[in-house]
Amino acid sequence: MNFRIRPLGIAARAPVSRLFSTGRQLSSTTADKFYVTQPIFYVNSVPHIGHFYTIVLADTIKRYAELQGKRTKLSAGTDEHGLKIQQAAERAAKDPLEFCTQFSDRFRDLMKASNAGITDFIRTTDPNHYQAVAHFWKVLVDRGFIYKGEHSGWYAVSDEAFYTEGQVEERVDASTGARGMFAIESGQSVEWVSEVNYKFKLAEFRNRLIEWVEGNPDVIYPEIRRNEVLGWLKSGLEDLSVSRPRSRLQWGIPVPDDPDHTIYVWVDALVNYATVDGYPWAAKPEFFPPDVQVVGKDILRFHAVYWPALLMAAGLPLPRRILAHAHWTMGSQKMSKSKGNVVDPFEAIQRYGVDPIRYFIIRNGGIANDGDYSSDEVLVRYKKDLVSRLGNLASRCLSDRLAAKLASFSAVSQQQVEHADERDAALCAMLVDLPVKVKVQFDLGEFGRGMTLIFDATDAANKHVTCNEPWNIVQKDDPESEARLQVVLFYSLEVVRIAAIMLQPVIPEKAGLLLDHLAIDKADRKWSDTQFGAGWKNTTGSNINRPREPIAQLFPKIS
Repeated sequence: MNFRIRPLGIAARAPVSRLFSTGRQLSSTTADKFYVTQPIFYVNSVPHIGHFYTIVLADTIKRYAELQGKRTKLSAGTDEHGLKIQQAAERAAKDPLEFCTQFSDRFRDLMKASNAGITDFIRTTDPNHYQAVAHFWKVLVDRGFIYKGEHSGWYAVSDEAFYTEGQVEERVDASTGARGMFAIESGQSVEWVSEVNYKFKLAEFRNRLIEWVEGNPDVIYPEIRRNEVLGWLKSGLEDLSVSRPRSRLQWGIPVPDDPDHTIYVWVDALVNYATVDGYPWAAKPEFFPPDVQVVGKDILRFHAVYWPALLMAAGLPLPRRILAHAHWTMGSQKMSKSKGNVVDPFEAIQRYGVDPIRYFIIRNGGIANDGDYSSDEVLVRYKKDLVSRLGNLASRCLSDRLAAKLASFSAVSQQQVEHADERDAALCAMLVDLPVKVKVQFDLGEFGRGMTLIFDATDAANKHVTCNEPWNIVQKDDPESEARLQVVLFYSLEVVRIAAIMLQPVIPEKAGLLLDHLAIDKADRKWSDTQFGAGWKNTTGSNINRPREPIAQLFPKIS
């Protein structure tokens, strides 16, 4: 019995895309451009696995946009001002800029080692950033949103932030046994500070911020973080202290026209997302505002409350989406140097290879919930998914013994769309629908969920091979058996082709090499080519150009 499958291009319609919807907010960019930002990392310590996760997640989103034909911008950099840096440099007996450079270089090295396609790397000590921040400050002053006044509150040096009475608690410090005051949100110690500084009229933007979040359900993801932001907003906002006395903080950008004050480090840092696109713009921005801003959940308040309020005050468009990911634990415990459970991303890349560790970090990383890091789990993911489910499927079906005729697969796919044998119908239907289902998850930034669907398809393909026994079919010397053999091989390698295209944002090198082994042209590796049967070329066998090395070498043994 034969089953008619939906023709190419009319699979079930996907819901409105979350990352890629067309409803941009007052954006000056066009539909073919996509701007992703990473948070700029604070240079008070070396990179850890959490930084690596942020880097790879942002890069995955950027590469996914490119698969859909977007011209992309991915910004990254280092945040180098503030009292914490000033004090750390003093303890190290180093000039602050020299102190910052050694760590900034290390973050840049990690981005390179991660194979992240960073287009713009900014340091807040760059001269053009000084100019951008000064201009931004003057705009806020001219528009009447900054004033000078006395400010008192609980200040955490580690967080570079003031906290209200309701945001602190008195307790015993577990490490010292001393009683003190601590920020509830971050757990950092605080001290009471009273000083004259400049303040931003944050409270005036409370209602507008609530309207923005409630009117754009997808603007903050995941929902738990959106609800967290709404909770902050509805409980009330106080005006924000946006400068520090120069007598206390010298390492930072001076307040324009007032050399006795230094601009608050978070105002300075947030402006970087505009600086990298040429702010203040001579005409209009090329990419700004960001389409997706990737941040850790610990800096959500700065990006989902302060940043949009500052943009509103400056008359600039708001980010289209803020993706606040969870953190990493080890053995379900928070990573810390004192516990000896901190993961060095450079060591992980060297041990497992960049694509395997990228795969693990995205597959197991948490968006709403924290991910738990385990060396054993890295190996399990590599061996179970990449080696056994994907690599082995490709290897067994591309063996010389079975002699898959890749040049005939275009014709095979057309025939299968019209009349799929009942032995193949379930797998065929799965492949027709797979791109839509995966895209729904990828559009949310839930790449782990999307990859679960992809590897479900590889499981189905492996079962299909086992049930159809191509190693027995190949022994039969008749045209009908040969035709059946090529259909069986087509389905297995079609799964590999579609999976490899979809996995390019996560494992770009391995996925690219898999597609090379299938002789898929580089022009046929876009998201649109994930449609069932797309991308195979009707050519003679002599035109098939594939790598000579065995496909098994793509996924070598890792211990």
